[in-house]
This record gives sequence, structure tokens and C-alpha cells, in this order.
Amino acid sequence: MGWEALAQWGEDIACIEPLAGGVANDVWSVRVDGHFAVGRLGTRSDADLAWETELLQHLDREGLTVPVPIPTTDGRLFVDGLVVMTYVEGGPPETEADRRRVAETLRQLHRLTQGWPQRPGWRSSTDLLHAETGTKIDLAAMPPEGVARCRAAWARLIGRQQCVVHGNTNNPSNVRVTADRVALIDWDESHVDVPDLDLVLPYNAAGLEGAAHDIAAQASAAWEAAVCWKDEYAVKRLAEVRAV
Repeated sequence: MGWEALAQWGEDIACIEPLAGGVANDVWSVRVDGHFAVGRLGTRSDADLAWETELLQHLDREGLTVPVPIPTTDGRLFVDGLVVMTYVEGGPPETEADRRRVAETLRQLHRLTQGWPQRPGWRSSTDLLHAETGTKIDLAAMPPEGVARCRAAWARLIGRQQCVVHGNTNNPSNVRVTADRVALIDWDESHVDVPDLDLVLPYNAAGLEGAAHDIAAQASAAWEAAVCWKDEYAVKRLAEVRAV
């Protein structure tokens, strides 16, 4: 159905203009009942969208600032791959203090989602010690020596409690900062994993020390290498993962 599905949100709705930053999705600013909002059209499954929209509703109820799904006139949160969400104001984090606020927001996310079910089709970093595929990851496409290095990095996470990780806050466009709050947007990479993967931030804003920082940095580099393989960035990230 594509963007024609917008009609499910009522009569007073219209696309305004495309928004930058959409890679896996077509993202537009839209007007819903006179209010500015964001429409996102992609190819994710209904199960995946149900997981994401339920998560965003939960985080909103718990006081985290996130895009909130706007229901259709009959109460659905998505239609044929289209989701309409509230627009979140703010700019990217710029200072060390901003990044420390981002770290605290991420830790709040982690506290609020302990025990959350895995995103359909995804696997955590420690799942990939024994599996080869999971959504965007296909370890069989990577060089065997690189897979061994990634798995050695992830093995250091065994036994740690898991929760929802945002998965892409090092991209400053996915964080919106104002004077009184930090918002997290673009939850395409979110899934259940070890929180360390979210906490390797500029300025070491999460305050990880010594071995804790090394474990997180290695695991994060391995994850980004695997999930992006094999573009130039992924090759660069794999080079940062130590040989076994």
C-alpha cells in the first residue's frame, strides 16, 4: 500500500517533506490533525514493528523521551510497514557534559528493559558465539579469522545481564538534546543484548574504567564490524578487534 496507508490515520493528514537520516526506511515529516509528526515506511515485519512500538510505548510511560507511535483511527500502531510517531525536538550532543547525560539516559533504558524479549529475528552478541546469522548479521560472509576475533571479544560478555540496547547512539543524529532532557530516536538497531555495547561513548562519558572499557570497546567494535560487513566502516572496525 505504501504511503497511501496514511489515510488510516484520518482525513487531516499529509506528507510534508522527506527527512534526512533514513537508510533502511523512507522517512517524511507529516501533519496529523494539525500536529507535526514523523512517518516512517519500511519493510520490517509486523512482528518486528509490534516489538518496536510496544517498547517505545513502555519507555514513554516510564518517563524516557522517545518517539511515541500515534495510533490509526481504529487503534493500530502500524499499517503495511508504515508507522507514524511524534516528532522529537532537540539537537545532537556536542559537549562532554551532553555525552554524560546521554550515558545516564542509556543506563535508564537498560534498567527499564531488563528481561525484555528479544526482537524477532535478532540475536545478541553472545548468541552469535554459537549461531552464524541474525537479522543483518551473517558471519559466514566474514573471513573466518575475523569471525574468530569477533567471537573472542563477545565471549568476554558471557554471564552478563541483558536488556534492550539502542544500538546506534554514536550517530549523533539519533540523539536529541535540549536543556532539560535527552531523547533517543531511530530505534532500527535496538535489540536485546549486553548493555556494554551502548556504553562506548565519546569522552568515555559512561565512565568505564580499565578492563571494563576494554571489554566494551572490543565487543562494540566486533558488533559494528559484523552488522555492517563488509563496507569500509566495517573493515575499519574489524581492524580494531584484537587477534586471538
